[in-house]
Amino acid sequence: MVAIDPDELPKKKVTHEMGQELSLLSISELTDRIALLKEEIARLEAEMSRKRATKSAADTFFKK
Repeated sequence: MVAIDPDELPKKKVTHEMGQELSLLSISELTDRIALLKEEIARLEAEMSRKRATKSAADTFFKK
């Protein structure tokens, strides 16, 4: 029987579900999820900034 190296196994993609039970996660897993959520927050904030800029430009253009 061939031994399988754990480092050779495909990595499971880090995901997080809001309200998920956290007590079974390791510190490393919690750290990964925090990083994932921070990236998502940054992405959301960037999109909000783009939308605000578009709205501001439209408001300026259509002002009388």
